[in-house]
Amino acid sequence: MSPRPHFGDPPPGPFRRDFWRSPLRGPWLASLLGSALLPLIVICALTGFASHVAYYPELGDNAIVDPGGIGFDLYFFDWPTSPSWLYALTQGLHVISGVAAIPILLAKLWSAMPKLFEWPPVRSLAHMLDRASLALLVGGSLFVFFTGIFNVQNWYPWGFSFVPAHYYGAFVFLAALVLHLVIKVPVVLRSFRERGVIAPLRDDLAHTEPEPPAEDTTAPHSPAAPTMSRRGLVATIGAGSLGLAVIAAGQSIGGPLRRLAILAPRGGATGSGPNDFAVNKTAAAAQIRDRWVDASWRLTVRGPTTIELSRADLLAMTQSTESLPIACVEGWSTTQSWTGVPLRDLAALAGAESEAVATAESLQRFGSFRAATLSAGQVADPRSLLALRVNGVDLSPDHGFPARVIVPAAPGVHNTKWVASIDFTVA
Repeated sequence: MSPRPHFGDPPPGPFRRDFWRSPLRGPWLASLLGSALLPLIVICALTGFASHVAYYPELGDNAIVDPGGIGFDLYFFDWPTSPSWLYALTQGLHVISGVAAIPILLAKLWSAMPKLFEWPPVRSLAHMLDRASLALLVGGSLFVFFTGIFNVQNWYPWGFSFVPAHYYGAFVFLAALVLHLVIKVPVVLRSFRERGVIAPLRDDLAHTEPEPPAEDTTAPHSPAAPTMSRRGLVATIGAGSLGLAVIAAGQSIGGPLRRLAILAPRGGATGSGPNDFAVNKTAAAAQIRDRWVDASWRLTVRGPTTIELSRADLLAMTQSTESLPIACVEGWSTTQSWTGVPLRDLAALAGAESEAVATAESLQRFGSFRAATLSAGQVADPRSLLALRVNGVDLSPDHGFPARVIVPAAPGVHNTKWVASIDFTVA
């Protein structure tokens, strides 16, 4: 007959220490996984906030979060136009590091799982802070990483706007991470000092032993026999992380690696001949009507003077050809040869000052980013074009015919397609 439970005893199941029996769990494994995860999180966070800066939130319509929100608007400097591949690099690193972190993150959560079921729930102020940081860290990490993955897949199974939720979620996650690090750094240092940083990886299955149990650690009180060595576990996690990194890199680096981008919905090509390269939104998806882009199309350019230009007028102007990338927040990029009229020439034609910013508005009437504002530095760069042709031929409808903006180092959504008008104003 089993003993009668006493008041204060943990509930059955995962709340009891003998429920968790893996001999691999313990402070050392959690410390190693956390140490491997931290650099990827730092890269992902820095490049994510760099993307926010690249959107130029001070220019109003470009802000990815409501200016009347809760005040987190990181904007410290003007995003440069050189090198032209800067945004492709930062967003490639953002997605690659985020994807590569997922196997390590899941393993880290597995290693810390007993801490989520500790009983009693709160034993002291320090224990309460530890548990609060862990709860926010787990919730924040799962939210930020997996909403990011869904965005890369162009799948939004929720009722809220992805960008501000992902942005604000990053602040919650990073705040919890800082608190968690303050609490756990002494544990990590002690664990590595006692067991070494890589020494446990030298043990094969026969020599794999559990860490000594203690009340405040995840080491098991009733360990089962090991079925995998720590070396095998870490190698499996590392292989998964590296494999996902290579797959994610395929859509950013291109070339032979693009064939490996099997998880990238935009990794394929759209068009034919010289227009056969990746596209984010097709003309059909944007509901662009043929009558909007026929021979009657006119570009309206506004400044101190307002003018209208046909496509023939634009082609008759001095043309410039530049090799520039399109790089999107989802991590993919493609570099093509673009030909068109420099934006600064259009500004001069409308009598705009040299420090004018430009707002390019699309024929697209539905969806987000129907207009984007470019900084004075972006307008002044001679490589910034209103492109009419790509790779020696006219733009296809999917790539923005009759005209599109292409600016070095700008986020892809700021390279407005199917341009209807450009307004030059002083910021």
